[in-house]
Formats: sequence, structure tokens, C-alpha cells
Amino acid sequence: MSAPHIFLPVLPLGDVCLFPESSLVMIVTAPAGQRAVELARRTGGRLLAVSPKESAASPRDLHTVGTVAELTEDTPVDGGRRIELDGVQRAGLVTLLGVDVLVAEVEPLDEGDAGDDWGAAVEALARYLHAHQELRSFLDQQRRSKDPMGWVNLACQHLPITSTARQKLLESAAPERCRRISRGLDALLKKEQGA
Repeated sequence: MSAPHIFLPVLPLGDVCLFPESSLVMIVTAPAGQRAVELARRTGGRLLAVSPKESAASPRDLHTVGTVAELTEDTPVDGGRRIELDGVQRAGLVTLLGVDVLVAEVEPLDEGDAGDDWGAAVEALARYLHAHQELRSFLDQQRRSKDPMGWVNLACQHLPITSTARQKLLESAAPERCRRISRGLDALLKKEQGA
């Protein structure tokens, strides 16, 4: 049986993705985004963080998979709001409602059991971080979970890959995400080392 659908205000992220067990700090300046944050704050502190499609012609042109996020910080700044979001769970967009502020009906998505697939991903991440100590230090500060998938999700969110590749990783359940990030990290490291 699938999880019940929920309704959440929508915060378009631009060219970044938020993954479960990861956090994101950003400045929201768009009026619709600020209203979505306000609505989230008044209705339990959760929202759907989702990236617009690359060829978005309107604010409604969003990817169909985003992340349910907990609003953990909301501070006014000049011209906007500084917010921090903690990723909770991937969610599929079912219906999009509203004009001024978007509200989404979403279906929480099961991550799936990463099984043994996370091991190869974490090993590939360790190899990559060995060559990039500054990134390791940054990820250590960002880590919210001791679960190995927390490391994989952080890698998906922060590694130097295209927004399209990042979105494809978010759309993948945990086992496939582990396989993809493992292959991707090894390929990235070989390219950087000139192999």
C-alpha cells in the first residue's frame, strides 16, 4: 500500500536539488517563493522543494520528483528570506494547484532498500574525497545522518555535476542512485586525474 498523498506549498529551487538527509541554505527573493515559505511556516513547517525543468516556460513547469523538506530556519534579509531546509523524503508531484502560490499534492516515494549497492557508492565517494579534502570537510559539516545513504545523498547534492544529472539521481530509488553515483564518481575522478 502506498503512502497517503499530502498537500504542501511548493518552493522552486532553481538549478539545485535537495536530497533526503541533506540540507540546503538559500536566499529566497521571488515573491511566490517567499509566500510559499510563509505558508509552510504557518502550516507545519514542511514544503516541497522541487527544481524547474530546464526548458521551463512558466513557474508551473516543474520536475515531477522533488523532496519533502522541513523548514528549519527562516530569517528575513534585505529583499528576501534566508532559509535552511532539511530534506526528509523524495516525493512525486501528483497535482499542482494555485496561481500566485503553488501547492502540490504529492505522493511520498519509497527509497527502496539500497542493500549492498550503497557499499560501492560509499567506497567510490571515499576515493573521490581522498583527492578532495576540502569537499570532505564540507560534507562532514553538512552530514545529518549516520546512515550510509546519508553520505550518498550528500554526494548527489554537492558534487560538481550538472543539474540534469542531479535531477536524474533524485528521481532514482536508493539502489539505482547508489549504482549511478558509484559509476559517476569513478568516472569523474579518472577524468580529473587525466586517465
